[in-house]
Amino acid sequence: MPQKKPVVVVTRRLPDVIETRMMELFDTRLNHDDTPMTQSQLIEAVKTADVLVPTVTDKIDLGVLSQTNPNLKLIASFGTGVDHIDLATARQSNITVTNTPGVLTEDTADMTMALIMAVPRRLTEGERLMRSASWKGWSPTGMLGHRIWGKRLGIIGMGRIGQAVARRARAFGLSIHYHNRNRLPDYIENELEATYWESLDQMLARMDIVSVNCPHTPATFHLLNARRLALLQPSCYVVNTSRGEVVDENALTRLLRNGKIAGAGLDVFEHEPAVNPRLLELDNVILLPHMGSATVEGRIDMGEKVLINIKTFIDGHTPPDRVLQAML
Repeated sequence: MPQKKPVVVVTRRLPDVIETRMMELFDTRLNHDDTPMTQSQLIEAVKTADVLVPTVTDKIDLGVLSQTNPNLKLIASFGTGVDHIDLATARQSNITVTNTPGVLTEDTADMTMALIMAVPRRLTEGERLMRSASWKGWSPTGMLGHRIWGKRLGIIGMGRIGQAVARRARAFGLSIHYHNRNRLPDYIENELEATYWESLDQMLARMDIVSVNCPHTPATFHLLNARRLALLQPSCYVVNTSRGEVVDENALTRLLRNGKIAGAGLDVFEHEPAVNPRLLELDNVILLPHMGSATVEGRIDMGEKVLINIKTFIDGHTPPDRVLQAML
């Protein structure tokens, strides 16, 4: 007699090829209109699912996890970050959590590098000028930005993405500096010609560009708080493609408005999808809708990891991308 397929509930639309394969392999419930689930809908999902496939927009907190049915033993998250999941409660409930690490590295690093170039060179300001039909032609002092070649880049978080950013930045002539929970091995530092700073405060005060590439955890919430942001030079630029919660958005906005920081490139926000309305008023800020990993190839790779994690778990093995507390 064929084994009963597990019930898999997917909270958002995924690439067609991934959804099709899920339908083939499992008893899959899809979210056809892609509307984010409310908490009550998430609770209904965990009451019926054997496997839940959420995304970073779904808050899988105590209120949701307290309502799970006994058969729900796997949360296979579509994304790298797991700060949207109450991992402690999941662990107490004997629920395994997986994510999709590694496949987003190059795409996110590409976007980080794009912002590192775009903000100092005022690319979006120039583009808006052209669309406004008010450009009067070339001028020796028109739309002056700042050179990035020879400048110091301070990377906060030197994991896969941070290192990928460093490799790209070196090719553009930037001097690489970094702060990380643990210092990198000598061979990686030598390859990247990277300078390690044990003190984040000391690094921040000396950088021309700061790139946030660390995950959001309780330890990194508002890591760039008002005090630390005030250490930055007025000529410094801040780029964040990690998580909005790592930066005190209100403090950053105040400093940008007052000319205490030169500019910012933000792909993530503290209260997504809400954005501080005062940020929207600033010309020296590039705002993107959390699209650092938004490539067709990246999303399919993420989905394939979700499939592998589910199938491995159902077959009675430890999934390759199981999230462990020691990893955070």
